[in-house]
Amino acid sequence: MADELGKAWLTIVGIGEDGPAGLSAASRDALARAEWVTGAARHLALLPDLPCPSEPWPVPFDDGIAPLLARRGRNAVMLVSGDPFWFGAGSVVTRHLDAGEWVAHPVPSSFSLAAARLGWPIDTTHCAGLHAAPFTRLRPMLAPGTRAIVLVRDGAAAGALAHYLDEQGFGDSILWVLEALGGPRERIRQTKAAAIDASDIAHPVAIAIVVAGDGATLPAATGRPDRWFAHDGQITKRPVRALTLSALAPCPFETLWDIGTGSGSVAIEWLLAHPTTQALAFEADSARAARARGNAAALGVDRLKVIEARAPDGLADQPRPDAVFVGGGLSQSLLDWLWAELPPGTRIVANAVTLESEALLAQWHQLKGGDLLRIELADAAPIGTRRGWRAHYPIVQWSARL
Repeated sequence: MADELGKAWLTIVGIGEDGPAGLSAASRDALARAEWVTGAARHLALLPDLPCPSEPWPVPFDDGIAPLLARRGRNAVMLVSGDPFWFGAGSVVTRHLDAGEWVAHPVPSSFSLAAARLGWPIDTTHCAGLHAAPFTRLRPMLAPGTRAIVLVRDGAAAGALAHYLDEQGFGDSILWVLEALGGPRERIRQTKAAAIDASDIAHPVAIAIVVAGDGATLPAATGRPDRWFAHDGQITKRPVRALTLSALAPCPFETLWDIGTGSGSVAIEWLLAHPTTQALAFEADSARAARARGNAAALGVDRLKVIEARAPDGLADQPRPDAVFVGGGLSQSLLDWLWAELPPGTRIVANAVTLESEALLAQWHQLKGGDLLRIELADAAPIGTRRGWRAHYPIVQWSARL
């Protein structure tokens, strides 16, 4: 390990609002040996007496990667907030470097400092960095009693976050506005989301939240109610969606292809299953594609990638999936393409409602095996002054491995 660290030319130094006082001996040594230092202008201002040239990291962030790599082999230091690998810049930079080219010295993150000030167990507190991400990413965790610590860009963003909570019916949420934690400007104030005054909130700022209010809570189980999804009738209904997700069996870091996505409900529930899952939704109808994007954004999974294309035409150049759901556009040619192009072991689930598509799935079940399930549902409905069962169209579901 010592040999590896000896080859490092880049040192990523976490720095807090207390500036030099919070730096470790290793960080101080790296700065003493540095030939070039970069970081946000605010971080550079915390260390005014640098022994070498310094340069602010540019905006947008990616513009700083090439200048950094141009100094490969020289002793360089990059200043970042707190822990570089917890909603920080560390992982963005190190993906461009080889093992042994870098070393990092973190200091307590804003999340750790906020939890320490409030006495919250950080292991059961939702933590999110939303400097450049939409507030809708908080939607799945908005339930009374939930605790969250959220990093935002500035005071205006803090006000916008409170307004979002109020819009969602959680204006009674208790907020702690935590400014410049760990430094001489530290300030902590408590308010309600509906009553926040964002006029004098200083950067850097974290917002701690205890959710309260009568807003709608998104269930954690698959098969969320249909009312959570805007649609034009082209939607896999709740009970069938629950069975479909069960058959697709999402696992961490897996990717789904949702072919004929309609409202996007299956792909969205796949993404809600775990924060590391990915999904590509294919939809030929532009209005439905836009609706799927809107549903994904509203439910906090804006990472859904919606592709306006008719399968199999739009599939060829996409990242290969671990699972495929065919909810629309089922055809012999599509199944032929999937079997010819996707790697063995890929899971496929297809739902059929017409006699023709049902016959196709029965044929493929006979050829390829897997499980064939007929789903017949009925719900109670009025018949005059009494009630009876109103049957839905039966669904045939085929699930198999390529």
